[in-house]
Amino acid sequence: MKKKKYKKVVKMSKTERLLYTLAITLLLLAPISVVFSKATLSKLNFEVEEKKREIEKQQKENDSLAMAIDELASLTTVQQVAQSEGLSYNNANIKVVR
Repeated sequence: MKKKKYKKVVKMSKTERLLYTLAITLLLLAPISVVFSKATLSKLNFEVEEKKREIEKQQKENDSLAMAIDELASLTTVQQVAQSEGLSYNNANIKVVR
């Protein structure tokens, strides 16, 4: 006589199925979310570096404009402009404001 082997069918409850489904979903979505967050971080780092370059460029331009202002505000330049306009330099008429 040969004995019949019966397979036991284990029935899962709805909550167990839900938990297994959530676990599998999380395992599949975790690597995708990591890749997405790394890509976003990389994009933001690129934008930050681009803004730093723009700031450095603007700072250089500001420095050169400040030098130009200092050159134009020098005493010799003021005297040259005054002479070209027909004005004379009189040290007694100059008042220093601080």
